[in-house]
Amino acid sequence: MLNDLIHNQVVIAAFLAWMIGQFLKFPLEYLLNKQWNWGIIFSSGGLPSSHSSLVTAVTLTIGLQEGFGSAVFALSAAIAMVVIYDAAGVRRQAGIHAERINQIMSKFFESGQLPEKELKEMLGHTPFEVLAGILLGVIISLTLYWTTH
Repeated sequence: MLNDLIHNQVVIAAFLAWMIGQFLKFPLEYLLNKQWNWGIIFSSGGLPSSHSSLVTAVTLTIGLQEGFGSAVFALSAAIAMVVIYDAAGVRRQAGIHAERINQIMSKFFESGQLPEKELKEMLGHTPFEVLAGILLGVIISLTLYWTTH
């Protein structure tokens, strides 16, 4: 069973896409904002979208391996669309709402009337971050495919 997982191209593509996507956030954050932020590696937002990278790599690897006309590819593509839409749409809007609520509530926080923490604002991705994640997923999937076939 473990041997099957270790040699499963889809699992390898998923893991590499997620891991590389998460670790690229650290140097890219520095290049863009001129600050070191180790916490971004564990964040759900930022450049690139590792969610988009993961589902793109999985979907393309399934398509290359099983065929683009297969039912499993269609299922993976549908899931990828939902995840990518969520990353750029729903979670992005939730992050914007959190930012605005934090601005409104900052006076209450300063006065000590509300002991609660601020809401997490970096939840979703910009379209550029999602596109970068998709591109990373394609590169990882194709590289893995070309080096193993």
